[in-house]
Amino acid sequence: MGGLFGVVATENCLYDLFYGTDYHSHLGTVRGGMVVTKTDGFKRNIHDITNTPFRTKFEEDLHKLEGNSGIGVISDYEDQPLLIGSHHGNYAIVTVGRINNAQELAHQAMSNHHTHFTELKGNEVNPTELVASIINSEPTIVQGIQKMHQTIDGSCTLLLLTADAIYAARDHYGRTPLLLGRKGERTYAVTMESCALPNLGYTVERELGPGEIVRITPEGIENLAPPREEMQICSFLWVYYGYPASSYEGCNAEDVRNRCGAFLARKDTVTPDLVAGIPDSGLGHAIGYAMETKIPFKRPFVKYTPTWSRSFTPQESSMRTLVSKMKLIPIRELIDDKSLLLCDDSIIRGTQIKDIVQRLFAYGAAEVHMRLASPPLLYSCPYLNFSRSKSKMEFIAYKAIHALEGDVDDSVLAQYTDADTDRYAAMVQHIQTQNGLTSLAYQRLEDLIAAIDLPAEKCCTFCWKGCRRP
Repeated sequence: MGGLFGVVATENCLYDLFYGTDYHSHLGTVRGGMVVTKTDGFKRNIHDITNTPFRTKFEEDLHKLEGNSGIGVISDYEDQPLLIGSHHGNYAIVTVGRINNAQELAHQAMSNHHTHFTELKGNEVNPTELVASIINSEPTIVQGIQKMHQTIDGSCTLLLLTADAIYAARDHYGRTPLLLGRKGERTYAVTMESCALPNLGYTVERELGPGEIVRITPEGIENLAPPREEMQICSFLWVYYGYPASSYEGCNAEDVRNRCGAFLARKDTVTPDLVAGIPDSGLGHAIGYAMETKIPFKRPFVKYTPTWSRSFTPQESSMRTLVSKMKLIPIRELIDDKSLLLCDDSIIRGTQIKDIVQRLFAYGAAEVHMRLASPPLLYSCPYLNFSRSKSKMEFIAYKAIHALEGDVDDSVLAQYTDADTDRYAAMVQHIQTQNGLTSLAYQRLEDLIAAIDLPAEKCCTFCWKGCRRP
């Protein structure tokens, strides 16, 4: 995935940029970077944050960076920010998104013999450099961004820093959020996470719409391209990877998760002794479930937060398994002889679930029920990199389908996305049995959309249905 933050001010903005970027650390675990500009040009720093938090890696470098405007990025893949020289002048750029046709676009760019790419990983072009090359192919920055939106297959939200301004552009379909903040009369911020603003003294000005482009200076915000009507914001923001304190399209993530838990509770018939959330992303759903049922909310697992990252992020299965085991510490007194109901956002690969269930029963649990705040994931997201799964066979739901009847065509797979079919029930039962659960239930898609409280046509649901709309 990844996160973006930028600041424009009349004085040194470094500390706002530093802490604002750090508030996006939950969105990526591989690279972090910042670039600032003043009268003496650009100053940039990029670090590997795989095993060390962003803030720790950059604190010692802060004295090297000073500027009145800057942009920062947390990236889960490529090195950023990039410094670009072009007919637009010199600029820095950061992006978040996914470009499925990157190799095709790179080949087209190089075929005119006027473009070359330097930021390579293996045989892959750095997608941020590719975006810059598309922008540079047009007479103006705005025309270049618009061409990029029209050309790429996937999504791209970006910040572009020139000597005197930040250009901010939200993805063509608004799949990722982007909003503006203000502090005083002449200081502005642009961020993906609204939670980055309040502690730095900013108030939210407004959200950018799909495809909207603005130019930000200390004098104000200039609209360069109006927002499009059609929006397809990623629903999984509220389910999992968005931060609980952030709001997207006016809907707070924690509030939505509480409503998700309440919807699960209304459909349920079990009466456990306690309700718990798998830390951290399951906690909001569990609180909503407990509030709806009046069943006590407790924490039979506590997450050790200082050093362990998200378990879905590492590419290697062995590392995901290690992370998921080591970060959760069980409390026997809250487990022994208890009927437990666990809430979580989803099961993607199933890295955690079987181990958690086995450990709970080993600690004396009488029953372990699982309730998931989203439908079964059956399709890899073609628009964002929130889960870099290499194959749909990594998904626990698809593994269950394959075990039940082997490879299936799209018409059969569609039946597994319908919660009212026998095939769907068989898939859920298989996952329940394979993982030793007393019972298992997923959220219905219509209830998830109701919990988000946006019009259904504005929410992307591809990973559950194989199409953008529910």
